[in-house]
Amino acid sequence: MSRIGLKPIIIPEGVEVKQESHVISVKAKNGSLTVNIADGITVVIENGVVTVSRETDRKNHKMLHGTTRALIANAVIGVTEGFTKELELMGVGYRVTLEGTSLSMSVGFKHLVKVAIPEDLKVEVPSQTEIKIWGIDKQHVGAFAASVRDIKPPEPYKGKGIRYKGEYVRKKEVKTSVA
Repeated sequence: MSRIGLKPIIIPEGVEVKQESHVISVKAKNGSLTVNIADGITVVIENGVVTVSRETDRKNHKMLHGTTRALIANAVIGVTEGFTKELELMGVGYRVTLEGTSLSMSVGFKHLVKVAIPEDLKVEVPSQTEIKIWGIDKQHVGAFAASVRDIKPPEPYKGKGIRYKGEYVRKKEVKTSVA
C-alpha cells in the first residue's frame, strides 16, 4: 500500500489543474508544468482536490502510484512557490561570477570553467562563493545543481570544492608515512 499515493493534493487558490487523457497540466503565476500519467493510474480532480489511485495491486502499479502523486504535488508547489538549491564554493581562490547567461567559476583549475544556465532556471550569485538556483521544475533545479557540483565535488582531505549549502563533508585523516 502506498501511503504517499493515498494522500490527497489540495489545490491552492490561483492554481489551475486540468487533465487531458494521460496528461495533467498545472498552471499558475510562475508558469506551467505537465505531468504524464502512466497506464493503470487514475487521477480524479474535483472540489479543489486531486486524488491518485491505481487499478490493480500489481507491483509496477504500486510503484507508480506514489511516484505519480509526488510528481503532481511537486508541480503544484513548483508553479506556486518554486524550488531553490544553494551551493557554496569552499577553497582559497574559489570564486564564481554571473556573466550574462553563464556562470564563470575559478575552482582550482588553470582555466575558468563556464557553465551555460538553462532558460527555465534563474541563477543568482549573492557573493563570490555562493550560488542560488531557482526554478519551477524540481527535477531541473536538482539536475543543474548536481551538474555544477560535479565540476569540482568536495574532496575528503581539506574539504575544498563545490558543495550544497549545509552539506557535511566527512574529512579523512592525512596519510603519513611511518619511518
